[in-house]
Amino acid sequence: MPAHDVLIIGAGLAGQRAALAAAESGATVAILSKVHPVRSHSVAAAGGINAAMNPQDDWRSHAFDTVKGSDYLGDQDAIEIMTSEAPDEIIHLEHIGVTFHRDDTGHLDLRAFGGASMKRTAYVADITGQAILHVLYEQLMKHSATVDRYEEWFNTSLLRDDSGRCVGCVARDIRTGEMRTFVAKTVILATGGVGQAFKPTTNGLICTGDGMSLAYRAGARLMDMEMIQYHPTTLVANGFLITEGARGEGAHLLNADGERFMQTDAPNKMELASRDVVSRAGQKEINAGRGIGPHKDGVFLDVTVVPRNRILESLREIVNLGRDFAGIDITREPIPVRPGQHYTMGGVKTDVNGETDVPGLYAAGEVACVSVHGGNRLGANSLLDTLIFGRRAGQHAAAVAGEMRMPEVSEAQLRDDERRIRRIVDRPRTGRRISAIKDELGTTLNQYCAVFRDEEGMTKAHDIVLRLQEEARSAYIDDKGTVFNQDVLGALELGFMLDCAEAITLSALERKESRGAHSRTDFPDRDDENWLFHLTVQQDGEGAEAPGEVGRAPITFTQWQPMERTY
Repeated sequence: MPAHDVLIIGAGLAGQRAALAAAESGATVAILSKVHPVRSHSVAAAGGINAAMNPQDDWRSHAFDTVKGSDYLGDQDAIEIMTSEAPDEIIHLEHIGVTFHRDDTGHLDLRAFGGASMKRTAYVADITGQAILHVLYEQLMKHSATVDRYEEWFNTSLLRDDSGRCVGCVARDIRTGEMRTFVAKTVILATGGVGQAFKPTTNGLICTGDGMSLAYRAGARLMDMEMIQYHPTTLVANGFLITEGARGEGAHLLNADGERFMQTDAPNKMELASRDVVSRAGQKEINAGRGIGPHKDGVFLDVTVVPRNRILESLREIVNLGRDFAGIDITREPIPVRPGQHYTMGGVKTDVNGETDVPGLYAAGEVACVSVHGGNRLGANSLLDTLIFGRRAGQHAAAVAGEMRMPEVSEAQLRDDERRIRRIVDRPRTGRRISAIKDELGTTLNQYCAVFRDEEGMTKAHDIVLRLQEEARSAYIDDKGTVFNQDVLGALELGFMLDCAEAITLSALERKESRGAHSRTDFPDRDDENWLFHLTVQQDGEGAEAPGEVGRAPITFTQWQPMERTY
């Protein structure tokens, strides 16, 4: 039974940054991931990372842009921490080997991103997440004496002692099917978002809401779950992400008439308005019949206005995407794009050190809701969020662990999980297939909980989610073996996604206003008088099948009061 001071579940940027911080604090660390760490979804983050590095910039300006971008739902104490600590984090990354792009004078180059009042996005071409992820993994190799890596292990449940404190987890070795109990003084969730609950999504196959669901089942509150970000530019054909870096370099959005429609929807910021604004603008063009393509279900992203040598230098990955998946040379013709599900602003409610409602349990990155993103995340703030709050969670968890004795844990939960998985394997082929339920869930949420929403559609979505939860209990799988049994993992992941989908639909139905990414056609205005607070969801009983209950949590204000957003 492995035992460590700090157990980190998830090995993307938040998890690796937490592991590095905890190890440097002197803690023994286990980092457990269902894929090899450098295959974590952080590798898909393309455009860059925000920090006020320009001498004419200031972290307070970055903070205000973030508050305004959040539609005043973000907690300003957390936002101030994130933005004020950002420059030092960029310098730290450079010092450990991240090769950020530099201009002709040798200075750090910064590109423009949506919702920012000036250029403040540091980048490595359009592979920024990949570049940082590989460097952090290299740094962790230095700490092999104190950091144990459990790669391709799948977390099945969290462990709690009699007092309710989180003291580890149960996990399954994907390669062999072996189940094992991991004991820890503190546990950090860094498992990412829940994009796979939507279809299509820019998220990788591993983004199935595991940590959100496990924390929810352990008694933690989920917060801001109604706030689902649709990225303005995903490939019409398959939902692949076309980075905001393209618009940062000067690309235009055009409708079927060749009109640059952002001139009407956001005359000041144009294509560099915040993502909720640009997504709504694009979707309005499609809904009005001004979309492009045989189904009129997209708009054009015209990158040809950017100098060709600049495209090949700083946007080389989307050159490949355009060629390989759309048959387009983006240096010569525009790309067909549409809004697509991209990011979960909500997640497990935490404080600024990553602590959740459950003692001993932390969360950082997209799985968490600090809340620095509120109703809408600014592009290039996600990588910053993972690193700042990953580091803070790792440091705090290590400090707490240093004052504790190793908990004693029985194998009872391990046996329960083994029996639960055996029941899944032994189900008769009389129910639905896991893949069919997941497909219906994805299309349902994309239809009714997307860029525009209303009461009727979200009620349908919630009712469908409840039905799918029932059907999932008898869904069967084909693979009865133990070696790399992806069917078993798919069944468990479906349960995680359905938990999150219930929280999303409950929260969306509750918030009767439009704020940030939550845009209701039946309540089109932001209503600060009645809805200026967070919505939380918590199980009102024990066990995975307990229904969720919606509550409220106050927003932390420090210096900026709500005002109308202008674009």
